[in-house]
Amino acid sequence: MNEQPVTWHLQQPVLPPEWFLEQVRQYLNSNASGLSGQYAAALLWQRGIQDPEELTRFLNPQDYQPASSFDFGEEMSACVDRLQRARKQGEKVAIWGDFDADGITATSVLWDGLGQFFTPTTQLTYCIPNRLTQSHGLNRSGIDDLAAAGTTLIVTCDTGSTNLDEIEYAHQLGIDIIVTDHHTLPPNRPGVAAIINPRSLPATHPLAHLSGVAVAYKVVEALYSTLPDVPQEPLEALLDLVAIGLIADLVQLSGDCRYLAQMGLKRLHQEWQKSPAERRRPGVGELLDLCKRSGDRPTDVSFGIGPRINAVSRIHGDASFCVELLTTRDRRRAQKLAQDTELANSRRQAIQKDVDKQVQQKLARLDLSTTGVIVLQDPQWPAGVLGLVAGKVAQEYARPTILLSTDSSNSEAENPDKIPLFSDSTSNPSFPLARGSARSVKNIDLYELVKEQEHLLHRFGGHPFAAGLSLPVQNVPLFTEAINRLLKEKMGAVGGLGMPVIQADLRCTVAELGQNLFRELKILEPCGMGNSVPLLLIENCQFKNIWNAKVQDKKGRKIEYIKTEFQIWDDSSETGFPGLWWGHYKEELPNVPCDAVVELDYNSYKERYEVRLIAVRPRKAGTVFTSPEGGLPILDFRRDFSQMEEEGKTELGNSEGMNFDRTTSIVLETCPSSWEELHQWLDLAIQTQKTLAIAYPPPQPISSLQVWHQLVGVAKYLSRTGQRATREQLCSKLSISDRTLEIGLQTLIAAGFQVKIMGESLQVIPGPLIHPLGVSDRFSAAVEEEQFRRNYFYQVPLSTLQAIALSKGDGEDGGDGEDGEDGGEFL
Repeated sequence: MNEQPVTWHLQQPVLPPEWFLEQVRQYLNSNASGLSGQYAAALLWQRGIQDPEELTRFLNPQDYQPASSFDFGEEMSACVDRLQRARKQGEKVAIWGDFDADGITATSVLWDGLGQFFTPTTQLTYCIPNRLTQSHGLNRSGIDDLAAAGTTLIVTCDTGSTNLDEIEYAHQLGIDIIVTDHHTLPPNRPGVAAIINPRSLPATHPLAHLSGVAVAYKVVEALYSTLPDVPQEPLEALLDLVAIGLIADLVQLSGDCRYLAQMGLKRLHQEWQKSPAERRRPGVGELLDLCKRSGDRPTDVSFGIGPRINAVSRIHGDASFCVELLTTRDRRRAQKLAQDTELANSRRQAIQKDVDKQVQQKLARLDLSTTGVIVLQDPQWPAGVLGLVAGKVAQEYARPTILLSTDSSNSEAENPDKIPLFSDSTSNPSFPLARGSARSVKNIDLYELVKEQEHLLHRFGGHPFAAGLSLPVQNVPLFTEAINRLLKEKMGAVGGLGMPVIQADLRCTVAELGQNLFRELKILEPCGMGNSVPLLLIENCQFKNIWNAKVQDKKGRKIEYIKTEFQIWDDSSETGFPGLWWGHYKEELPNVPCDAVVELDYNSYKERYEVRLIAVRPRKAGTVFTSPEGGLPILDFRRDFSQMEEEGKTELGNSEGMNFDRTTSIVLETCPSSWEELHQWLDLAIQTQKTLAIAYPPPQPISSLQVWHQLVGVAKYLSRTGQRATREQLCSKLSISDRTLEIGLQTLIAAGFQVKIMGESLQVIPGPLIHPLGVSDRFSAAVEEEQFRRNYFYQVPLSTLQAIALSKGDGEDGGDGEDGEDGGEFL
């Protein structure tokens, strides 16, 4: 077994100003008396909530003013106009969703919301792709079926932004498309009636982080506001579905996302409190009852409803009935569908446990000292659970992890001209595919790593932390070698891969655990990306009354999934405090004094407070590093560049307020374009116990065509003069990343240039042009995406950087490649 060294990191304790502490106490005492507010205030202050008005809006959603749906501008107006025209003309409208929890809830929101304006079933229908046979996004066979049924308008949700070919195909069949999505935008606007995507908004806009279900809600909200006399149901009746999708999709819970999650959880809990016969959504109530949750906390979604919805497509492929489960008013039907969902989740747990055991066996034979990206394959692995196991492995070993199923049934018929390089299948259009999922860790952009190997792949899609992919089986060894080589090249400059980090927010004792501390910490909810669940460090503790239990399904059948129950003790209390450790055996708990990181929770089924064990180690296993005084080690000097320009100063440290000691600070002077870059600098700051000074100027806007012309000019100059240039020099000259440069070089080679690698330098040799020197869509998209990211990292508030950069278990929604769920899938 490969044992991984782990760094433990504790936030520096802070003492907020007295006025801040008093304001937090007032809020707490209005909800529950006798709470000190000390811990809650410290956490809020650490996370950048330091303004009185911001604190009020953060704690009380009634004081938050949500953004207008029409902040999407002309696109939302065009969307509403097209929907109104379809309603007036009696057109058939289809909702095209996705099979993960965000996509299912988004489809349900549109089904219920648009169902107030279109007659369900006869005029309004929905379709969900099959996870195991169709994957994400629009597809031609589904479009053909809708065209045959007389559909003239498709409204997508949580998908569709990059389905350019399918959009054009639908247009040829006389079908208009409205895209509602939150994934990557294409370089050029597709030919759709409207495209509602928060990526079109500034990075600091309160709607910028909406998930698919929240975008769908905003569309319905806009239609309600323009036709207020038509709906029979209140708009707020959709908020419980919005909360489920938002929390399950792991988006950043700030701005409108936090507001919608707060309001949605409140409604979810109110509905659960009703008698089963009175519930508006009996299916949601049944799911909460089955997972023994009450609906008032985000963990009720992430550890309860979300995994159950996702399990259906993982096991069966077809998750269409989940929309009916969430929207039906028929209680008996809801009970039946909820039971089917519960059984699918039980089956998922058992399969996931088997795959996890097999993966651990393969890992024991792997030399991790020479492995940057873990790539494992097996013909027996079911593809539906690979993302969950990959996520667990990635966090445990602090390495990107890709798990592939090489089942011989994973084959597809393709146009021979489109078969990937090295596939040697041009004589046979059917070739065996390896299909699977990839998960990354907080400081590595997995999407970019996989995209660099695009020539070896059949298809792929996703985000920096989660992706889905397929490739010819015979390409797997080449892919493994190439992606590991690329990671080593990228990480070499910062000293290689880092160790796993256990992040703790507060130090406390066993005596402090319980109702009062739980109520204090609860005011930070809903927690998620950008506002992580508070984790508590308990030092010099012991575990007693330890025993194992196997999880059972609703029919009493044992599932091979273990949880360890215990009591945690220390010198502060004469009694122990109950706790759980999911997926671990009792023998794994040390029988010596320990340090433990836990999450404080409330078990509504047992009606008791308990801790969930996150990490444990013997007392003398290592040092707990602490952030510098004042919270996370970040100082922000970005806005001072405007003052420098006014003063005519160009050197860092010259402007008033920008003086810092370089012996105690690490200075980031170039605007990053990914979390990977930022995390590398933050890890270095933590390891050296220095402050990170963010001191980069605003990015200069430049079109992708201009960058391309500059690259061509440099290439012509180098070919004419015979001089060489390093990749670093070219990236600096063009203000692009190494990844974007690589795409540009590939485009030059395709046009006829010869580019040779000469050690650390590049040499360009003139040759006859094969194709015109036009900018490629791929290079243009890379430049525009990079500029979008740089603009984000220049504008993103310091509070967001502080909250996200070092938050535990960073994740992204899997989007077009894979949905990215959190640890709830392991329960």
